[in-house]
Amino acid sequence: MELKVIGCTGSFAGPDSPASCYLLTSTDGAGRTWRVLLDMGSGSLGELQKHLDLSEIDAVLISHLHPDHCVDLAGFYIAARWDPRGWKGGQISVWAPAGMGDYLARTHSMPSADILKDQIDFHDWAEHTPVTIGPFTIEPYRVLHPIEEPYALRVTEKTADGETVLTYSGDSDACEGLTRSAREADVFLCEAAYMEGRDDAIRGIHLTGARAGQTAHDAGARRLLLTHLPIWNDPETALAEARQYFAGPIDVVTPLGHYTV
Repeated sequence: MELKVIGCTGSFAGPDSPASCYLLTSTDGAGRTWRVLLDMGSGSLGELQKHLDLSEIDAVLISHLHPDHCVDLAGFYIAARWDPRGWKGGQISVWAPAGMGDYLARTHSMPSADILKDQIDFHDWAEHTPVTIGPFTIEPYRVLHPIEEPYALRVTEKTADGETVLTYSGDSDACEGLTRSAREADVFLCEAAYMEGRDDAIRGIHLTGARAGQTAHDAGARRLLLTHLPIWNDPETALAEARQYFAGPIDVVTPLGHYTV
């Protein structure tokens, strides 16, 4: 599978990148290309349109209901509903924590999420219940973040040559669910919003680079990609922290970065 970073700035869109949004692409055995998004945070909708037609997106997978991870779904709905040229895609398939429809309805001051169902097909995650979309199988894991249903998403691609796994942390502090989600993952795309010496006493919200590195080590992940750094964090500091605990390849993702899993 191919990973393209649409947005990677933590907590809100930055001057050089939208908030969290990642495009996964894979071609199945029949030659059909599938495109799914991991999160659709603030600012991502505009950047996405530089790289593909929105109607080509097969599904949107939301880790949790914070605006830096899901709010641009509101604009995606408008793009599909009101395009005078006609929407070329079908219903937008959205997998998310319970309440996604109500969240989007509130962004538009709509009385009910039912109004959105003309364009969006909502599905609720159930922990450890896999979902298959084309060549991708996605399994959600509950993680540690101050919202009702935060999930890490383990994405397995099945090909004629075997399986590859990408785990996306969403937002989480270190916890058992996060470690299990990343077990032996080929790529662990992991947030590192906090820094040691500044935020390490704050628990239950985000990881430091050190805690991300420790989690990758404990999970036996093969490669660590750090993401979700807010504008005031130094990427080199996050890398140095993670390298104290994880001996494998580590990078901090960059806007529009491209990675093969």
